[in-house]
Amino acid sequence: MAIDIEPQRHFSPQGAAHGGVAYSLADTAMGGALTSLLAADQWCATLEIKFNYHVRVGEGRLTCEAQVLHRGKRVANIEAKLYQDGRLVSSANGNFAIFAAPGS
Repeated sequence: MAIDIEPQRHFSPQGAAHGGVAYSLADTAMGGALTSLLAADQWCATLEIKFNYHVRVGEGRLTCEAQVLHRGKRVANIEAKLYQDGRLVSSANGNFAIFAAPGS
């Protein structure tokens, strides 16, 4: 999953992408990684995420790779790594709830 970082849309006054952009990308990618493993009658939701900012994110493509590390019956642990120009810029580890979809 990726997003093109544009200064006029994503930069903070300090001249780098706002941290929330990277966090949102990681959250979405981790949820997608888990959703791909769920049954049609299951949903998931973020419980918590620990996010590490290693270096500033500038203009250009920000790519996120997410991997499910452990999946239990009710909770899954997922990691994400975010790259820009081939360099690791952020990493995250999150726990996601697994539950029955409404109406199922």
